[in-house]
Amino acid sequence: MGKYTGPACRLCRREGLKLFLKGDRCYSDKCAFERRSYVPGQHGQARVKISNYGLQLREKQKVKRMYGLLERQFRTCFEKADWQKGVTGTNLLVLLERRLDNAVYRLGFASARRQARHLVRHNHFLVNGKKVNIPSYLVKVGDVLEIKEKSRSILAINEAVEAVVRRGVPQWLELDKDNFRGTVKAYPMREDLTMPMQEQLIVELYSK
Repeated sequence: MGKYTGPACRLCRREGLKLFLKGDRCYSDKCAFERRSYVPGQHGQARVKISNYGLQLREKQKVKRMYGLLERQFRTCFEKADWQKGVTGTNLLVLLERRLDNAVYRLGFASARRQARHLVRHNHFLVNGKKVNIPSYLVKVGDVLEIKEKSRSILAINEAVEAVVRRGVPQWLELDKDNFRGTVKAYPMREDLTMPMQEQLIVELYSK
């Protein structure tokens, strides 16, 4: 499966928002967005008038990059959200939040979603006692996520767990830090998502 392997900080600068793609580095003075918050490239600091389509495209790219998905994956997720009852934009964000790699990141077992995806793919996590190595697996209410016994000594995981206080755990999840375990208490609500996202622009873009 394809994946983006370019510089992560460049994506934050392109979207004009810190997407927290590099874990602890994003909270330090080394963050490229803090030093150069303008669009990368020769004409990055020029003033450009953005059309309605441009606004919709940028919003889609921002959310897609925030969750680390490629275009086909993101489009598939949107189609699932469109089939469901309710508001399509909200459904989309809830589906993205319910991904296993995102839940692992939200619980603080990884410092970034990219790292969470890597850990999931390498069989470091159990869901309800069973091995699950599919990052797009959708967690359900009552699911218990835990780190395998043999993986609890991994330095990157321990550092992420210790730093979770800075980021916080959303209300729809419950973290048992001492036992390297997390529980899905409820499905995420729109108000649980604090990052600035205008999901209606994504709906308008894909509805053309």
